[in-house]
Amino acid sequence: MTELLAVMTITILAVVSPGPDFAMVTRNSMLLSRRAGVLTALGIAAGVWVHVTYTLLGVGLLIRQSLLLFTMLKLVGAAYLIWLGIRMLRAKPAQAAALTERPALSDLGALRMGFLTNALNPKTTIFVVSLFMQVVQPTTALPAQMAYGAFISAAHLIWFAIVALFFSSATVRLRLLALRHWIDRAFGALLVGFGALLATASVTR
Repeated sequence: MTELLAVMTITILAVVSPGPDFAMVTRNSMLLSRRAGVLTALGIAAGVWVHVTYTLLGVGLLIRQSLLLFTMLKLVGAAYLIWLGIRMLRAKPAQAAALTERPALSDLGALRMGFLTNALNPKTTIFVVSLFMQVVQPTTALPAQMAYGAFISAAHLIWFAIVALFFSSATVRLRLLALRHWIDRAFGALLVGFGALLATASVTR
């Protein structure tokens, strides 16, 4: 019971802390649609299973102990965030007639964006690996550990779905629609900043 409470508490605190996942869901919900935001949240929840899977297979211990491997992972994640950020920074003002139109992003595209944002997020790597190495006991049965993974994934889905529902409300979207390109650029700068911090930390470590 103590282990379960620790997993739940640490997970909730980690999930609600701001990061690339939050930025991506917020951006897609405000500028695209509620559906895009929720699908991005679903992709994020699916991405959690990448970290849970390699941790349960023992690769998480290797990542934790190998500075080179972890640095490479961080650099790949940083490159992806910077690439997304640059794309958003290049956003241009929409024509008046196009303000009511939503930028094209397929359901699969929203899912993929959420999945990659989380799967390549070193913050989630550190969180999941540390949680299973330090909180979950080696004697804990595999089904119980998989249940913890399911809880972590569900917590991400629920929280980011709530974020998507809030930021995609009609009132919020209508007020911000005319500022679409500035919002895109702001979130782009945020992602580039996240990526730059990750890359800098990797190189200087």
